[in-house]
Amino acid sequence: MANLLDQLKEYTIVVADTGDLNSIGQFKPRDATTNPSLITAAAQMDEYRDIVDGTLRRVYEDAGEGASTQDVVASAIDRLAVDFGLKILEVVPGRVSTEVDARLSYDTDATVAKARKLIKMYNDAGISNDRVLIKIAATWEGIRACEILEKDGIFCNLTLMFGLHQAVACAEAGATLISPFVGRILDWYKKSTGRDSYEPHEDPGVVSVTEIFNYYKKFDYKTEIMGASFRNIGELTELAGCDLLTISPKLLTILQETEGVVERKLDPAKAKAMDIDRLTIDKATFDAMHADNPMATEKLAGGIEGFTKAIVALEKLLAERLETVVKQNEALVTAEQLFSTYDLDGDGFITHDEWGGSEAVFQALDTDNDGKITPAEMAAGLGGAHFLVKG
Repeated sequence: MANLLDQLKEYTIVVADTGDLNSIGQFKPRDATTNPSLITAAAQMDEYRDIVDGTLRRVYEDAGEGASTQDVVASAIDRLAVDFGLKILEVVPGRVSTEVDARLSYDTDATVAKARKLIKMYNDAGISNDRVLIKIAATWEGIRACEILEKDGIFCNLTLMFGLHQAVACAEAGATLISPFVGRILDWYKKSTGRDSYEPHEDPGVVSVTEIFNYYKKFDYKTEIMGASFRNIGELTELAGCDLLTISPKLLTILQETEGVVERKLDPAKAKAMDIDRLTIDKATFDAMHADNPMATEKLAGGIEGFTKAIVALEKLLAERLETVVKQNEALVTAEQLFSTYDLDGDGFITHDEWGGSEAVFQALDTDNDGKITPAEMAAGLGGAHFLVKG
C-alpha cells in the first residue's frame, strides 16, 4: 500500500513549509515557502553559516564606512531572504514565496515598494517573476498592494487568511495564490470552545478552506488556494484535492511513513454544481465582515504581531553576527598588511629567511610546520576567518 504522502500528491501539489534545504531536498516538493521564523531557524544551523555570514559581509562592504548597524541589518534581511530563496530554487522546480516585512502590513505603498525591491533582486540574479511569489498579509491594505503588483506582473501569495471575506477580496484583486491558515483557526476554536479535539471533517480550519475552495471553483476564480499551518495529518487528508498544501517537515515525515488510503475530498466539478451566493466585497463590506468574525480579527492581528516578532528576532541575530563579521574584516586587513610586509618576493608565502620576527611567533603561525606561513595561517593567527582570506 502506498504511503499517505504519495497518495496526497496525486490530488494536490505539495509545498515544503521550511527554509531548510535538506528537508526540501528530502521531500521533493514542487514549491517552497518561507518566512523570517524559518529563516532564523535555518540561519542558526551550522550548514548555513556561510550563507548568512557571506550575505552580511557583502552588505557590510557595499554599505561603506558610516553605515549604521540598523541600516546594514535591514539590507541584509532582504538580501538573506533572496539568497535563501535562490538556494531553494536550485532544489525545487517551481516557485519560492518570499515575505514582505510584516510591519508594512497596513501600508500599501511601502508594501509595493518592498515587493518591487525583492523581485528586482531576484531578477538581477537571473530569476524570472514566474518563479517567485511575494508573500503579503491579507489586510485590506495588503490586498490593495497585491492588486497593484499583479497588474505589474509581480505574483503574490496572500497569507494570514482566516475568512471568506479576505479570500474573496484577494481573488477580486487578482492574487495568484492565497494561504488560509488551517491550524491557527483550529487553535482559536479549541481555546474558544474548550474542546480538546475535532474530527477532521468538522475541523474549523478544514471547514474554512473547504468553503473558500468551493466558492472559488463555483465562480471560476484563477487564484490558487494553498492550505497552510497544519496541526495533524487528518487536516491534510481531509483537504485532498486542494490546489496546494504547504506542509512542515515533521508532518511530511509522518505522511511518508504512514500507510492508508487518501480519497479526494475537494472537487472543482462538485463545487461548480453547488448553490452559493456571490459576494461583493468593498472596503466597507470587508471591514464589517472582519469585525463580525472575532476569530479572523484576532488571528490576523496576532499573526502580524507574531511575524513582526520573528523579524525583530532575526534582526537581533544578524546584528550579533554582524559584529563578528566586522571584527573578521578588521583582522583580515591587518593580516593582509602584515603579510605583504614580510612576503618580500611576493610568492604568497613567508619563509624563515623573510620573517623578521621571533622564531616562536613564526612557529606559532606556521600551524602545519612546513616552514612557510600562508595568508590563511596569518589571518587565523590574528583572529581572522579562513573564508575571508584572499590567498
